[in-house]
Formats: sequence, structure tokens, C-alpha cells
Amino acid sequence: GRGFAFQRKRKIERQYRKLLKKRRQVHSQQDNQFTDTYPEHLKHLYLAEEEKLKKRRRTPHDSVSSEEKLNKAADGCGVYGYVCLMIISVSRTRTFSSRPIVTQEKFKNKTSNQKAKEEYEKIKAERARKKEEAEKRKQQREEAQRLYKQKKMEAYKILSKKTKKGQPNLNLQVEFLLQKIQQNT
Repeated sequence: GRGFAFQRKRKIERQYRKLLKKRRQVHSQQDNQFTDTYPEHLKHLYLAEEEKLKKRRRTPHDSVSSEEKLNKAADGCGVYGYVCLMIISVSRTRTFSSRPIVTQEKFKNKTSNQKAKEEYEKIKAERARKKEEAEKRKQQREEAQRLYKQKKMEAYKILSKKTKKGQPNLNLQVEFLLQKIQQNT
């Protein structure tokens, strides 16, 4: 019959087919991942940039004679020639990559991306400066308000004092006014 076991079997088969289909898609994506595909309208720019980089990388150190030296050094290693060749080439590339490849031309001609980054950094710095100034103004305002309230409270305490009979203490009020006049002059 077609009981639950049959349905379970069909479900597992469907999942297996889905998995196979996903794997095929992943493999096709991985193959395309390592090929350089540039948009048509910008292709000439990317290719020109590649050529520039290739020309910069060509130095006397990378000439054919250095390749021959590497091969001779690898032959001298015997059985492990390939491993020696790999170690030598890795050490050579490591020293090569540590050298800066910056020319004066790079400083003169900035790409639009570099210009945009600089513009963004300027705007960012300006915003940070404005934010800092606003924070300073806010702190000064809060400090001024705190001092104002403190003075107000002291004046209120002095002016609101009463005598034993509940009458306003005129002596303290006159002293307060005298202090105020002396501070103004």
C-alpha cells in the first residue's frame, strides 16, 4: 500500500534531488567566481589598470636571470627540489610584496574613488568638529544654568527667612541688597 513509509521515502527522495540541484548550482557559481568579468562600458579602464600594475611589477629583480638562478637553486636541493623552489619563490614574493610600489604619478592623478574618499573624510572631520563644538556649548550652557540656579537658591533662602514671630527678617534682606550693590560696583 501507500502508507506513511512510502510517503516518507518520497519525501527523502525529493530532498535528495534538491540537494543535488543545489550542488550543481554551487559548482557553476564557483567556476564563474574566478574569471574576471568586467562591465562592458568600463572594461577598457580595468584592462588599462591591469597593464599599469604589470609594468610596475616588472623590475630587474624579476628578470629571466633570476628565474634561472631559482631553477639552479632548486636543482641543488635534490629530491626536494620542488619544495625548495616553492620556499625560494615564496620568500622572493614576500620580499617583493614588502616593497612599496608607490610612484609620484599616483599622488598626482587621483581616481574618482580616492577623491570621493578624501571628500568623505573631510565631511566626516567637519561633522566631528561641529559635534564637538556643540557639545562644548551645551556643557557651558548647563554650567551657567547650574550657577544661576545656585545663586537664585541662595538669594531665596536669605530673603525668605522669618523672625520668631513669623515676620520677614528685614536685617538679612538689607544685608543682601548691600552685598548686591557692592558686587555691581
